[in-house]
Amino acid sequence: MRNRFAFGSPARQRGVVLIFSLLVLLILAIGAVAVLRSANSSLTASGNLAFHRDLVNQAEQAVSTVMTEFKTGGPPLSGASTASSLPAANYSATTLPTNAQGVPLVLLGNDATFLTVATPGLTPAGNDIPGRTADVTIRYVIDRLCNSTGTASINNCVQSTGLPTGGTANRNTAVAPPSATVYRVSVRVDGPRSTQAFLQTTFTKPD
Repeated sequence: MRNRFAFGSPARQRGVVLIFSLLVLLILAIGAVAVLRSANSSLTASGNLAFHRDLVNQAEQAVSTVMTEFKTGGPPLSGASTASSLPAANYSATTLPTNAQGVPLVLLGNDATFLTVATPGLTPAGNDIPGRTADVTIRYVIDRLCNSTGTASINNCVQSTGLPTGGTANRNTAVAPPSATVYRVSVRVDGPRSTQAFLQTTFTKPD
């Protein structure tokens, strides 16, 4: 009897150890899969953030282009008066409607809705700026922060007025600088992996 029990006990112990070993291996396998999925998600998020950062940097091209146009009178404005809209240059003499985040609605639509600020027959891509790679497109609009066309004034436009600096005597005798109307440049950049970035800035131009 003792021998029979002695021989049977090790067999039962080996079976229990095997079950526990399989359970531990299963838990380790599940943990390894979770770690891999987390690492892949982190890499994807990092990649998308890098794409977005690059698109924002490329959007600066549009801002630089617009600033050059207003300083030198070059294309596409080509010295035209800012008192009236110039659809061919993606320019609006009045404030464009925006969403809650301040992005002009025209930039949120497709090419068909973009035609609302484009001359009839002009494809929106006519003023698009190519990015550093073929899969990047930069699109922008310029609007004057005014509620009506025509000559800009403090009554119908957002304007920045400078004040003389210095002592009391200087403030009394200095000539106040001319008023400057505020303009806004809004840029949308489309990139790879359906990445999209928006950039907006304002600047002033003396009237």
